[in-house]
Amino acid sequence: MSAKHPIVAITGAMESGSVSVIQALERIFYRERVKAVYIDGSAFRRYDRTAMRDEVRKAQEEGRVLGHFGPEGNHLDKLESLFFEYAAVGRGLYRHYLHTAGQAAKYGQVVGTFTPWEPMDPDSDLLLYRGLHGAAVVDDIDIAQYPDLSIGISPNANLEWMAKIQHEIKEKGVALEDAKTALLNRLHDYVHHITPQFMRTHINFQLIPLVDTSDPFGAEAVPTPDECYLVMRFAPKFLPDFIPLLHDIPGAFMSRRNTLVVPSSKMLMAIELVLMPIIHNLIDDSRQLRGITDVPEDRGAGVLGLVE
Repeated sequence: MSAKHPIVAITGAMESGSVSVIQALERIFYRERVKAVYIDGSAFRRYDRTAMRDEVRKAQEEGRVLGHFGPEGNHLDKLESLFFEYAAVGRGLYRHYLHTAGQAAKYGQVVGTFTPWEPMDPDSDLLLYRGLHGAAVVDDIDIAQYPDLSIGISPNANLEWMAKIQHEIKEKGVALEDAKTALLNRLHDYVHHITPQFMRTHINFQLIPLVDTSDPFGAEAVPTPDECYLVMRFAPKFLPDFIPLLHDIPGAFMSRRNTLVVPSSKMLMAIELVLMPIIHNLIDDSRQLRGITDVPEDRGAGVLGLVE
């Protein structure tokens, strides 16, 4: 961790609610005039889309499982190097993975490819990572040691599976049986490399559905946020003052001494209330150490490196 160059890492799949956390952080950054550089974990995949298909097919022929959850499919060493360098000097190399046609057109490339590695803007207040490995520990690679704030978007398994399967079917035209097979193939890496990270994160956000999700492989609609509650679990160092939160968030209650539960309709509000003082303290300490006393009004108007 680095008080001078703080890192915030969000670990979890997009389907699990990380978009809401990003939205809350962008609002906080705007109010606190934080200039954040955004790093997408997909940029640290080992293979582009075409090469990955070939490598997965080769692995299947050899009786191995290869996917984006495990270390074999990712440059975790490069991610750790980025975190190390940013924590030390506020700089590092990054690139983008181009998920959509719009992103690809912006760079004049093909969907599913990477942009070239390039140095990030050295004038930033904070590094914001969102991906699958923000708290990973694999052999001698320890990414979890670097974030000053580590947020886990820890999924409810059936809710996650429903969202993933229906995304594959509706957005990519994948057959149901193929979507099931892909999910099962990822399960080993998911259990061994994704879920253990949520015991290392400082705060976990988890959506819990209030409707029947007992058959995630059926045709039942994915629960909407209005049909869920948000469970927030805090590590000892990050325990908030629960009394004002319970007062300010309608319908909120504590289920354990370190756990706050809020209606999902108040999710964005709750996340902002929880994260605002943490980000404020990180940035205040950082600016004091860097000798920054005057912050321009327009600083924090956007997140550097965020590809739309």
